[in-house]
Amino acid sequence: MTFLVGQQVLQIKAGAPNNGRGEDNRGMVKKFSTGRGDRYPYVSAQAGRRWLRDSLPAGEPTSPVIRSGEGKKQQAYTRGRPDLYLDDDLFGYMIAVRADEAGRSQTFMRDTVLATGTLVSVVPGNPVMDFGTMSRDFGPGTNPVIHEHEMYTADLAGDLLLDLPRAGTFETGGSTTKAALPGGLAKEVVERGGSEVVLRDVRCVRLPIEERRRRIAVLLRTMTVVKGGAKRSAHYGDRTPGLVILAPVKGGTNPFTRVVREREKATHFDADVLREEIEAWADELDGPVRVGWAPGFLGSQRDRAGSDLADLIKEGRLVLGHPRTVLNTLADEIERGDHDHWFDDPR
Repeated sequence: MTFLVGQQVLQIKAGAPNNGRGEDNRGMVKKFSTGRGDRYPYVSAQAGRRWLRDSLPAGEPTSPVIRSGEGKKQQAYTRGRPDLYLDDDLFGYMIAVRADEAGRSQTFMRDTVLATGTLVSVVPGNPVMDFGTMSRDFGPGTNPVIHEHEMYTADLAGDLLLDLPRAGTFETGGSTTKAALPGGLAKEVVERGGSEVVLRDVRCVRLPIEERRRRIAVLLRTMTVVKGGAKRSAHYGDRTPGLVILAPVKGGTNPFTRVVREREKATHFDADVLREEIEAWADELDGPVRVGWAPGFLGSQRDRAGSDLADLIKEGRLVLGHPRTVLNTLADEIERGDHDHWFDDPR
């Protein structure tokens, strides 16, 4: 049983990637305050996951969204077919479907395979209010229409976890776990080349390993080209990670959440923290820790980290490279079957 765990950091330059509720006709970004009064801009996990979904390859089918009800009783949900759609498989869902002729419904739920943390500014900061005017074709002496919105510059960090044994594996029943698929659809999965397995004491059906590999590889490659965010017309910017840490860990604990932290009111990559975590978790690591780091992000810290961690790199315990190279290489290895044992759970 292996999880890919780690952290990603996005560099936002004069952006407004995720809006909160407006106030007095002003566009506001999402942010929160601590008890000390520090303010932290953030991008919600829902928004970050939406960016990933929207950035999937053009040929990758995504689950249709169904909307029902009116007013406060509106609902929106996907088809709930993880056997057919990568996003239902990796991002999860909850749906209620008619289960019998009497019209009774049954709930089917899939917990997410990809867990993502909120992308929060590493260093506190105050968004600024930008304003613009609309005066095109207005007559002489006419006051322009003013519109205002917040924006900020910050490095946003959030945790990542990929539960690899559950990719392409769908629960069909258990005393404490809701089924992801009804019995008829589970049977179809097996008839189309899948298999029946028990994962963590829960009965499941599982897609062939080739498709499970492919889906994880697609997700990793999508992380290298992700795009999205609000106000792209005025505040377009890169939404791929400037830095990403991913490591295969047997138990699923993420020991790398404190590697990127605040130091002297700036974003700091702490090589000493990374080294100590690698040593402390050596018995749980199932391969090298991979650090994808875009050149120029955080100035000279990249070169300094490469020098400070040179022995771990030489020993093959750490990989340091461009985020696109690191993630695409890992995707290639997974698709080749180099890490098939990551997808199994002996329990």
